[in-house]
Amino acid sequence: MSEIPKNYDFKNSELKWQKFWNDSRLYESHPDNDKPKFSVVIPPPNVTGILHFGHILNNTIQDIYCRWKRMHGFEVCWVPGMDHAGIATQMVVENELAKSNMTKHDLGREKFIEMVWQWKEKNGGTIKQQLIKLGASVDWSKERFTLDEGLSANVRKVFVDLFKKGLIYRGNRIVNWDPVSKTAVSDDEIYYEEQTDKLYYIKYKLADSDDYLTIATTRPETLFGDTAVAVNPMDKRYIKYKNKKVILPFLNKIIPVIEDDYVEVDFGTGALKITPAHDINDFELGQRHNLEAICVLTKDSKLNENTGEFAGLDITEARKKILKRLKEHDLLVKVEDFNHNVAFSDRTKAVIEPYLSEQWFVDMKKLAGPAIEVVKNGSVKFFPDRYSKVYFHWMNNIRDWCISRQLWWGHQIPIWYHKSTGEIYCEADDPADIENWKQDEDVLDTWFSSWLWPLSVFGWENSEKDKTNVNLNYYYPTDFLSTAPEIIFLWVARMIMAGMEYMKQIPFKEVYFHSTVRDGQGVKMSKTLGNYSDAIELMDKYGTDALRFTIVYLAPLGNDVLFDEEKTQIGRNFVTKLWNAGRFIIMTKEKIENSHIEGNKKYETDITDKWIESRFNSALLIAEKYLNEYRLNDYVKVIYNFVWSDFCDWYIELMKIKINDCNSEDALKIIGTSINYYENILKILNPVIPYVTEELWHILDENRNLKSISLEQIVICDESKINLDFESKFEKLKEFVTGIRNLRSEQEIPPSKKCKILSYSPDKDEVMILKEFEDFIKKLCNLEHFEIIDNKKLMDAQDKEFAVKVINKSELYLSLDGILDKEKQKEKIIKEIKNLKNYLESLDKKLSNTTFLDKASPDIVNSEKQKYIDSKEKLEKLLNQLKN
Repeated sequence: MSEIPKNYDFKNSELKWQKFWNDSRLYESHPDNDKPKFSVVIPPPNVTGILHFGHILNNTIQDIYCRWKRMHGFEVCWVPGMDHAGIATQMVVENELAKSNMTKHDLGREKFIEMVWQWKEKNGGTIKQQLIKLGASVDWSKERFTLDEGLSANVRKVFVDLFKKGLIYRGNRIVNWDPVSKTAVSDDEIYYEEQTDKLYYIKYKLADSDDYLTIATTRPETLFGDTAVAVNPMDKRYIKYKNKKVILPFLNKIIPVIEDDYVEVDFGTGALKITPAHDINDFELGQRHNLEAICVLTKDSKLNENTGEFAGLDITEARKKILKRLKEHDLLVKVEDFNHNVAFSDRTKAVIEPYLSEQWFVDMKKLAGPAIEVVKNGSVKFFPDRYSKVYFHWMNNIRDWCISRQLWWGHQIPIWYHKSTGEIYCEADDPADIENWKQDEDVLDTWFSSWLWPLSVFGWENSEKDKTNVNLNYYYPTDFLSTAPEIIFLWVARMIMAGMEYMKQIPFKEVYFHSTVRDGQGVKMSKTLGNYSDAIELMDKYGTDALRFTIVYLAPLGNDVLFDEEKTQIGRNFVTKLWNAGRFIIMTKEKIENSHIEGNKKYETDITDKWIESRFNSALLIAEKYLNEYRLNDYVKVIYNFVWSDFCDWYIELMKIKINDCNSEDALKIIGTSINYYENILKILNPVIPYVTEELWHILDENRNLKSISLEQIVICDESKINLDFESKFEKLKEFVTGIRNLRSEQEIPPSKKCKILSYSPDKDEVMILKEFEDFIKKLCNLEHFEIIDNKKLMDAQDKEFAVKVINKSELYLSLDGILDKEKQKEKIIKEIKNLKNYLESLDKKLSNTTFLDKASPDIVNSEKQKYIDSKEKLEKLLNQLKN
């Protein structure tokens, strides 16, 4: 057993064990048909990313389950990797170029992509090093990147396959256009914020009279793309305008007045300008009425050649000039404030433009069917289950997926156009006479590679070779996925669709949607708001284990984590408590071994041994239950309470007493039992706090230098050792000891001063417990004399100078002979009587409330009545004490 320092040096410990785990290739996995398997694929972080609190929480959760299963004898494979992150990565490199007053076009596509690869090799490993620092027990030999050769080949194969099945098509559709990155983005890559804008009322003159139709719009700059004005056929105000035409301002173009149920009678004037190229609803209405779609914006949100004199102006400038001209022509009726949701790009924060563009799409309806069924029949389970409803709502109303992006970094679409004939070639391999072909310039949505992640990382090829692929057939389907709820559609749903389409199997069995980490006031963390803590800095300041423990401790199933730096002390203090307990046990063992103790008692197993055995197995049983139910913070709190309170605060204190009463041989038996419990505690805690548990486990036995606690067999709960009667009795002991200590403290009696206590109880069970624990009570409370008295002695005690405390049904009398401050004691009793009377008054009101009596369950009502009876008895005793 090695010497243990006074303080835990987490910085050196973490570096030491990171090196040991990695050099030993400890967590590499190989198929083993003699063992059950547990496989997990990491949600691949962006290659541009750094470890934030969402990553800390999610990867700690995955690590807990991987370590837990590994210690239960499973062959665990946790596959790491990174996502090429098309938009994010290209923007980073373009920003680097901008510093030299260059654009990607100055380099050309090939040179630019080379530059991005160089950036990736130089800077893309940051998050990997941070995952190593976190202690993630991943199999680094299986690390993947979504632009790896094998994964890229799979992306091309899947595109070709879906194209030939008629599920991929090209068409003009309204897309979410990001004018900063100049690419389409999906519905799931935008977010909305409520803003107050203006609603402009504009007159459109009728073509055959001097009358006007007034429309209301927030986008006057798009009127150049209007191809109709629509009214609701049920709106009586506009019956006379049926089949009429109006003149478009500035262009003097004639457009029809049409009727459609889509128009809301109560919005604006009830007359709606229809701009099919710049609004999804207008586009669909235009399709129904065969309206022309005219684009009036450029890809960087300026007005184009279809806007006459306003061409080349950005939207803001154009709007001002258009409104000015409308006023000059008496066409602007009024302007009102208008609150509505505005879409922003999640990547660039630019305002999203609905934009008519030719893009590639996946027809999702056929793929969605099997994916709906496997969640419905429970083959894939969601935790919390409420996300099933969210999933079904989206899947049952699924829209086609826009998969093309106007970027250079990513998987270039495997479509070629013949330079002479215009013929389309779609295959995974380039055309043989490639000089005669031009490849489509767009790349695929990043998620088009990510939806294949659980397949691709195990070498899936969508060929006959898959049948003999050992890794694929052993590890797929994976067992567990932990991810953020906001990508349930972007990623989770699509992975299920891909798995069912190409493996005819689910990609994972259980999905845990982890919490969102917010600050202490519930606001989402943001550098802009100044409420953002740097996770790496906290790991350096408090230790990785402290942060891991804290963030899981605070993470309830299905609710947000409210975190601030101060809370990291929860984990730090727990690690310190665990370290100090180990240090005390080790030093005590060494002291016994190096001295000769002549005790006066023969050690025999007693109720305290049975109690700790029962409590240990009870805690283990509940912890396992919570882990299986994904109630991780409850799991951590159960272990926390057992280790901190039961083991450290009570069992070790009792161990000290027993060792002091025994000879050296028996004392070593007692300390040996303590070490056994302590080692099992380290094993139970290893999934949550791997560094300090590895450190302490090796200190306990210096011959373990080539081993790791994380590969040890975890202790299994033995339910036959659980005795709730022992646990209940011991709780009584804790109440009595705590009560006596508090009584001493209230009288300002120092812990070192011995005292005398008399105890009276009319309850035979309490008397039995007090007799059974009498010796422990005396030593734990430093009592010179402890006596259980009868009625006669009680009367004598009430006539003398005693401080009194009522615990359960027992009265504890602390002799104050020579140390009594009568006035102080009287004040305390009066205060306690006042509080008890207030409590009784509140109980009386509740029990007199007919609504409460009618609605509350009988158990609750009876419980409140019992509280009233017990409180009345306690009040009588206090009044009697005050009188005496």
